[in-house]
Amino acid sequence: MTTPYTFAIVGSAWRAQLFADLARRLPDRLSLVGAVVRRPESAEEVARSWSVPAFLSPGELVRRVRPDFVVTAVPRSVNPGLVTALVELGIPVLTETPPAGDAPAMRELWAAIGGRKLVQVAEQYLLYPGHAARRELVRRGVIGPPTSVQVSSTHGYHAVSMVRGILGAGFEPVTVWANTFTAPLVDPLNRQGWTGDDAPKDAKTTLATLDFGGLSGLYDFTDNQWHNRLRSRRIVVRGSRGEIVDDTVVRLAGPGTILTSSLVRSQLGYDLNLDGYDTEHISFDGEVVYRNPFPGLRFADEDIAITTLLCAAGAWARDEGAAPYPLADGCQDQLIALAIDEAAASGAKVVTGAEPWGAP
Repeated sequence: MTTPYTFAIVGSAWRAQLFADLARRLPDRLSLVGAVVRRPESAEEVARSWSVPAFLSPGELVRRVRPDFVVTAVPRSVNPGLVTALVELGIPVLTETPPAGDAPAMRELWAAIGGRKLVQVAEQYLLYPGHAARRELVRRGVIGPPTSVQVSSTHGYHAVSMVRGILGAGFEPVTVWANTFTAPLVDPLNRQGWTGDDAPKDAKTTLATLDFGGLSGLYDFTDNQWHNRLRSRRIVVRGSRGEIVDDTVVRLAGPGTILTSSLVRSQLGYDLNLDGYDTEHISFDGEVVYRNPFPGLRFADEDIAITTLLCAAGAWARDEGAAPYPLADGCQDQLIALAIDEAAASGAKVVTGAEPWGAP
């Protein structure tokens, strides 16, 4: 059995805390060996709460503890400089999303370190069990080559990563049209929990179409849709021989034969199932198309996805696995997300151009 993948975290806010907590729950696969923070008092707190040495600079971390890779979980304004410093130290990086805040900053980052191929982006959405199962059906050709993806779930680069990833789109120019609409909506939940406020307030919805030149995407996001259960999450994947709508699959199975099947999650812990609350697998027509790689840990889908990404980053850093989500893809997804924002603000068509990270 391989030794655990070692990693360090730069940052100490809630996202950094999530990475630390997941590693603590999977010690046979992941080992947090250090942290980097800006202030001495923060270093003392992180060292105590995470039980790891804490340092005040990436250079000190690398001199004292050289992990397989480093996760950066810091504000996007300072992230590019930090990623560059780590790459210059020869350390593989898993950078928080997005890799930079705007197109000039991404171009500067790519010019500085893109050719080193030492950076992955911590984009987890396609690793959610349901999305991974849908992507597997697409890979198997169940609905034919994918032609269109509609996402109403999460925002910005996350949603774009789902569209591009399922379509298999590359780095070609993308034509974007977008509009925003405001309507009253009760917002009963946020990241902290129930708000206790049932008064409708104005909420903005952004609708955008993405033309990849033969392939298309539809982006639909309402403010706080992640937490607001009054707005459901939806995904539609259309192909030449059928479509996937959430967990329902319709396809042409043969001459004069259209079949409708479902993606079925085996979820433990309901009723008299006493095996603990856990996702077991997702099946399609009696065949498992996704299996939870961390059974017994009672992970939520978000935890499964992020832990899958951390393990994949560790395998990549040791040359034991493929790159899970390269910097080039992270930059391209952020470029398209910025184009959505620009098109929504201006009401005009926006066309992304050829960028250096898309060069062969």
